[in-house]
Amino acid sequence: MDLKTASALRRLRLVSAPEAISFLLLLVCSVLKRTSDFNAVPAMGMIHGVLFVLYVVFWADAWNRAKWPLKNAALYFVLSVLPTGGFFADRRLKREAEDAVIATRARREGVVGA
Repeated sequence: MDLKTASALRRLRLVSAPEAISFLLLLVCSVLKRTSDFNAVPAMGMIHGVLFVLYVVFWADAWNRAKWPLKNAALYFVLSVLPTGGFFADRRLKREAEDAVIATRARREGVVGA
């Protein structure tokens, strides 16, 4: 994995958890708006919207650089629209990056099958 691909995956990982948290907070704010006088939906909606747009931009960049099959790219996109999907995306991206590091080290050392 080259440095630009690793950076693209890292950026996607960095935004996936905050995007998931903002989605959950937006849901809580929506419930509070309906059940009390507290209305933080406009502010939380804007924060979540910005994080979601960043996620989609970083997702597209990671898809382009990592050359994911359509199935993987679709999975990461679907995870962005699920309330806790960002946490699962972060975990999968971390595992993918670790596997890439192991494969790169194995190729450097000349291990067969890497």
